[in-house]
Parts: sequence; structure tokens; C-alpha cells
Amino acid sequence: MTQTSSPTDELRAAARALDRRRFLTVTGAAAAIALTTNLPNPDSADAAVAPRRARDAAAAIDSDPFTLGVASGDPLPESVVLWTRLAPEPFVANGGMGEESVTVAWEIAQDADFLEPAGSGEVVAYAEFNHAVHVEPDGLLPSTDYYYRFQAGDWTSPVGRTRTAPAADDTPESLRFALVSCQRYDQGYYTAYRHLAGEEGVDAVIHAGDYLYEYAVNSVAGARAYTEELPEIFNRETTTLEDYRLRYALYHSDPDLMAAHAAHPFIVTWDDHEVDNNYAGDVSQDDDPAEEFLVRRAAAYRAYYENMPLRAPQLPNEADLQLYRRLHYGRLAQLDILDTRQYRDDQAYDDGWDVPGPESEDSERTMLGATQERWLADGWAASEAVWNLVGQQVMVSRRSNPEQGEGTVSMDAWDGYPAARQRLLDAAETGGVTNLVVLTGDVHVHYACDIKEDFDDPDSRTLGVELVTTSIASGGDGAEHPDNWETVTEANPHMHLYDGRRGYLLVTLDEQQVRADYRTVSHVTTEGGTVTTAASFVSLAGDPGLTQV
Repeated sequence: MTQTSSPTDELRAAARALDRRRFLTVTGAAAAIALTTNLPNPDSADAAVAPRRARDAAAAIDSDPFTLGVASGDPLPESVVLWTRLAPEPFVANGGMGEESVTVAWEIAQDADFLEPAGSGEVVAYAEFNHAVHVEPDGLLPSTDYYYRFQAGDWTSPVGRTRTAPAADDTPESLRFALVSCQRYDQGYYTAYRHLAGEEGVDAVIHAGDYLYEYAVNSVAGARAYTEELPEIFNRETTTLEDYRLRYALYHSDPDLMAAHAAHPFIVTWDDHEVDNNYAGDVSQDDDPAEEFLVRRAAAYRAYYENMPLRAPQLPNEADLQLYRRLHYGRLAQLDILDTRQYRDDQAYDDGWDVPGPESEDSERTMLGATQERWLADGWAASEAVWNLVGQQVMVSRRSNPEQGEGTVSMDAWDGYPAARQRLLDAAETGGVTNLVVLTGDVHVHYACDIKEDFDDPDSRTLGVELVTTSIASGGDGAEHPDNWETVTEANPHMHLYDGRRGYLLVTLDEQQVRADYRTVSHVTTEGGTVTTAASFVSLAGDPGLTQV
């Protein structure tokens, strides 16, 4: 009787090819689980016949390969990323595509009927990248809506809409972003995305992380209570590359998420659940050996790249992926996207809620890592934008929670890294940032906070504002006033809103003010929820601080 290896055995075998911090080699077990880049070499003897073979493979596709929809992201004034992934059978390995790479045609136009073409071409959907496609058309016009689609063999994808950023020297009259996060599939429907797809005037959607969750999804998809059962492959925690790829297929198959991606460009960053709950650098939640966890992290990072509309600089490098990056929206806004997971020190006091002490207050502790800190500080110093937006994961503002004990704060958030937070705020002040807006996810509730110079003194200077979006689905329906609403709001006078329902956040900017509209959905554990605006706040340029309107 032949004994098959378990995912744990696979991880342990691959770990032998790793140093504590990174891969030492791309051969052996690590290559066997397809964590290396492994793109075909154009100089090889096989390269001359590869294009013909890829076209033949496309022609042989006998069912719709565009089951996961289309997406766009990371807009520039002259370019935007276009994405799709071929998967005629999305819930099986390789998406039912086999081992052959496939030629995919793409086109982009200024109208939905493609009568005003702006670009077209062909790209190879490599089997090594799970037949994902990333296209970066250039030569586009700034501040312009475009429509795009793909073709593989006889099959044509749905049409997506995207939008380029303003020109570098332009000051647009206004900008509007949507902020989303935390979409655990088995805790609710993506009703918020259905409503967001219909929002007009959205320049881009900023995803603050937890795009997927690693936890097992049972046959009825938990709270969704499906009558047609899901395959058993989802009923386990994701640990391998195939696990993560299949989990993205499950999430991307949701029609409301597909609609939101097709309607707006996304600017994404991750939090913890794209890999493992509350991981920190090379430290897993369960304190697995670092060399083992890095194999899992590499698998998760690779699957993330394959399934997100990211540019070539975000291509994973073994166990690393540089996700922090900067986008400019003319002279009105600079958007810095941060990564608070990959480079951070481990959480103090075994994570969770605790009273700050010597371990958490160590001045050397970092949330961003030294390189990312310098990059952010340099970017702020050079910024000429009216508004400096920061898209990131965990709360910057203090969040005291008396119900967890007097003086307790979250060791996973910036509260658990106070020296790093002080460096962050010092860098903003040194860089001359007067209109700082931090955009946050993670906590599954809406918050509206003033970022204070001294959180112990409500009358101290306000250095910026933090707009925290609730979850799309994580946590189920939620409640307007969670059980700890009164104690939390009393303990945090800088907090102007605390709403525990699901939804998203609309952020509108002009030269005079930033406005935050907190959108909430009536329910997500069943379909058909309605959307309303729970509250709206503004902060004036040059005079930070939130006022309800």
C-alpha cells in the first residue's frame, strides 16, 4: 500500500531548502511545489515553437474559461493593470486548464462597444502562473474611463470598466475612493460589493486586506447555507500553493465581487488572513518553525500575485513580495500603500489585548521595517499633494478596550508598536504633511477617529484623521451598536463613530476638504440586503479633525 504525503509533510520537505529568512535555492522541494517564478526562458530552444503551441491550446478550450471574471488596478495617468485568470473548471487543480500555456488576446477602448480602440495585443497565460494574465497597456489618456476585455480561443470575457489617474500636473476638481476590507466568504454574502458596483464616480477601490481567509469553508459555505454543496477541497485550512489558488477561485467566483471588480479599478494590499491569522514577518500564529512557515508564506504570496491586478514590480521573489508602493492622483492626492505584515516584529505579550509595557514599548520595535519606513518618510518629504492618503491594515489611533481590562489595547495594531507609531507621525510632521488621512481595515467595524498628538490628552493637537472601514462580510450581520459600544466610545474620546454593521466607506476629496460617507448594509447572512449611509464626516484642508455633517 502506497502512503501519500500530507500537506504538512510537503511543507517540511520544502522547508529543508530554506534559510530562516529566505530561500537559499529554488531547486528541490521548493521548486516541486511551484514557488519559484519558473517563467519559460525566451532564449531556450523551445521558445520558437511555444507561441504556436499556446495558440493551439487556446483554440482547444471547449468551455468558458472566464468564470472568475476580470479586474483592473493600480491606475497611472497613462496606464492601468488588466487582469483575468483562465479557469473553465475553477474548483479543480489548474482550473481545468491542464499544463499548457495559452495565448490570450486583450483589447481596451474608450467605449463599451469597442468602437474607439485604445490598445490591443496578445499575452501568454502561463500554466506556471495558474493561467493568470496581467496586462499593462500604456499610452492611455489621464482621467479617462476605459473598457476592456479578453479573448481565448472562441471565448470572450465579460467587459470591465476602469479609469486612469489624473496627469501629474493636474489638480482634479475632486476624487472619490471606496475603502473595503475583510470578506470572509463563509460569514456572509458580498452584498456590499453589489451596491459598490453601482456607485458612480469612483476613481478606485482601495482594499485594505483580508481579501480571503485561510480557515476551512464547509460544504454549505457557513452562514451562506448553500443548498448545492461545495467541494470538500475547501473544508481545510489553506497551507499549500494549490490550497491558496483554489481558495481565490472560490472567492473570485462570487458574482457580487466579480461585479465590483468589473466596475472599478482596485488598489490592493493584504493583511494577515491572506497567509495566516496575525502572522508577523516569519512568525506564524502557531509559532511553526520559521523555515516551514516561509514556504507557506511563499505559496500564499505567489497565489496573491496571481489573483490580483498588480504590476510587474510586485512579482513575488521566492518568499518575499514588495507590496508597498505609491500612486499619485495629480496634485490633489498622493496615495501610499503600506505593508504592515511582512516586515513587522512579532506581537508583544503573545498577541491579543494587553496593557502596554516594556516589551511593546521597546523603541527598536518596527511595524514597517526600516526600509519601508525610510521610503514612506522620503515620499512624504517630496510630496506636493494637497492630501496625503495612507492605505494600510491595522489601526493607527489608540483603541482602548476596558472590557478586556483597564488600559488594554490591541498588541496586533499600532498600539502594540508605539515607538513605530511615533516615528510614523514624526515623519509626517517632518515631511510637512498637513493633511494626513489614514485609511484602515481589519477590525470589522466602522470607526472615525482623530489622530492625536497625545491620546491621553483629548485637547492635544490633531495630526490627521483615520477613516476605518468595516468588513464586507466578516463577522456576519453585525449591529449598529455592538455590546461594548458605550464603554469603547467613552474610553476613546478621539473616536467619533463606532458602527458594527457590514459595508464600505466612500472617501471624497477636493482642495477644501475630505468627506467620509460610511455605508452600511442591512444584512449579509441572507441575500438582498439594502444599503444606507450611517454617518458622514468632513475634515478641512489645513485644519485636521472630523466633524459630522
